[in-house]
Amino acid sequence: MINIPQVKLGIVAVSRDCFPISLSEQRREAVVACCAEKEISIIELKTIIENETDMLKALVEAEQKGVNSLVIYLGNFGPEGPLTQMAQRFDGPVMFVSAAEESTACLADARGDAYCGMLNASYSAGLRNIRPHIPEYPVGTPSEVATMIGDFVPVVRTILGLKGLKIFSFGPRPQDFVACNAPIKALFDLGVEIMENSELDLYDLYLEAADHKDIPAIIADMEAELGDNNPYPDLLPKLAQYEAALLDFHKANLGASTFGVFANKCWPSFEKFFGFVPCYVNARLAERGIPVACEVDIYGALSEYMITCATNLPATLLDINNSVPTDMVEANKEIMGDYTAKDLFMGFHCGNTASSCMKNSQLRFQKIMHSLMEPGKEPDITRGTLEGQIKPGEVTLFRLQSTADTKLRAYVAQGDILDIDPQSFGSIAVFAIPEMQRFYRHVLIQKRYPHHAGIAFANVGKTMYQVLNLLGVTEIDYNQPASERYPNEIPCTFLS
Repeated sequence: MINIPQVKLGIVAVSRDCFPISLSEQRREAVVACCAEKEISIIELKTIIENETDMLKALVEAEQKGVNSLVIYLGNFGPEGPLTQMAQRFDGPVMFVSAAEESTACLADARGDAYCGMLNASYSAGLRNIRPHIPEYPVGTPSEVATMIGDFVPVVRTILGLKGLKIFSFGPRPQDFVACNAPIKALFDLGVEIMENSELDLYDLYLEAADHKDIPAIIADMEAELGDNNPYPDLLPKLAQYEAALLDFHKANLGASTFGVFANKCWPSFEKFFGFVPCYVNARLAERGIPVACEVDIYGALSEYMITCATNLPATLLDINNSVPTDMVEANKEIMGDYTAKDLFMGFHCGNTASSCMKNSQLRFQKIMHSLMEPGKEPDITRGTLEGQIKPGEVTLFRLQSTADTKLRAYVAQGDILDIDPQSFGSIAVFAIPEMQRFYRHVLIQKRYPHHAGIAFANVGKTMYQVLNLLGVTEIDYNQPASERYPNEIPCTFLS
């Protein structure tokens, strides 16, 4: 991954001056030791914050050690003023966590009271209008605190990624797919930059890359990746030229940002001018942490990037596409386990999923476009998809979206990709999400979400929920269990 942040997480202990400072120091050292045992990288700040002067020293120490995210650890009650000032002045994500009492032996003379101090720390954070990350139960033993810190790392990576992100878009949405349009103002609220460009700009970049020095190396890499699954070797020079053009543009236009992703027009005029579909190149860039959202889906690109940061794995963007036929369900009961037919759907896109996320893949042509653009002919300008069955395993559906009135809302739904042959075309798989039927109706339809979903190849619902909380997104939907009714759902007593 070349396009996601490197987390440099620090830990600073705080101590109220009427408590032994050694208590915070010893407990911090124990947490750091447990992090090392769990292979969690953390930078130990030696300054312990008792007052504002200490806070300033700790800020300097953090800067000198290159810390870009911070755990503020209440080894004892802690001074809520200086510790929240530290969070306020530190330029990066911050977590509050506190120490549990080790044993009855410490209660007489070495009690820390951090359980109490966390309440004041949270209250003071509210007074200063800051939003630290506070775990579900933020009081623990050194080992438990180390686990909380490990859970914080993907949250940090995602927040830092958004902080340095620029989205490059090329072209307007296709007329028939206006659904993914959304106001860009909410991007600026998140601190995300956007650079909008025309399709002519993209075509010009492509033409200028005709003799690019990297094309032979890109072709060789494509050949190695595709192996025997490459029926169109003559197409690779065009695809390599397009990839070189996008990578050069990415590098040259980050400006004040650190990371960049794309949301690009890919039909209907693209094929006529470029002479291919861009799906395989999109898949290859996703493999490197540079997702390219189809059909100028700007919030789709944003969602893909967030889950790329959260998982440290390639993401993809799929249509929540079609139902699973009854005969396929009946033939795969053993594979489905506890899932029911109404938990299933097929996720599909033309061919944009990274090969490492595919059970099998081959360079192919876009079947739907071929029937429209080259009816009765051998595929030519519609070639360039990477088709096959997506690997089975854990999955999370995620989308962060702006409403028409520029309010951010999101959904997160965990489940599995099943090892069922979808018997269809494109990058495709059978997905199983608990209570998908109800989630589909009472979240996706009711809340007017578009058909594109960001696909994370891991269960990262907890991480994404924590990220959204830190971002201040208050409307977060999920696939509720059968025992929980959606607000707009007809009560079951009225359905009989």
